[in-house]
Amino acid sequence: MDAHEIADLLRGVRVATQPYSEFLRVPSMSLGIYTLPASGEDPQSPHSEDEVYYVIEGRARIRVGGEDREVSPGSLVFVPARVEHRFHSIREKLSLLVIFAPAEGSQSTASPPRVRRDRQRSAQSSRSARRR
Repeated sequence: MDAHEIADLLRGVRVATQPYSEFLRVPSMSLGIYTLPASGEDPQSPHSEDEVYYVIEGRARIRVGGEDREVSPGSLVFVPARVEHRFHSIREKLSLLVIFAPAEGSQSTASPPRVRRDRQRSAQSSRSARRR
């Protein structure tokens, strides 16, 4: 079993020199902790894998594609593969649990983006049904 405590992971990241610290990797996904200081800059570029960010602590904004949103503890953000995204306006030190699927770096950046029409159609159908 591979079990972790977030508090222990955060302590480990605080002594690390890099903002991202991976703690679990299997072919289908990888998990890590990403930290950015208050007023800091997010240097990342789009990844070739889908990502989910879970805000553990801190307050900031994230831009995904052309959409901007406030994030705070408990926020969950999905970022599709190869979509431009960045945290900004970081008001408090930001600590994030990051999940890549499949594992970070396992996909070639040369391959075309995966099309998620089935999910998009289902989401659009749900929205249309709620409007009626």
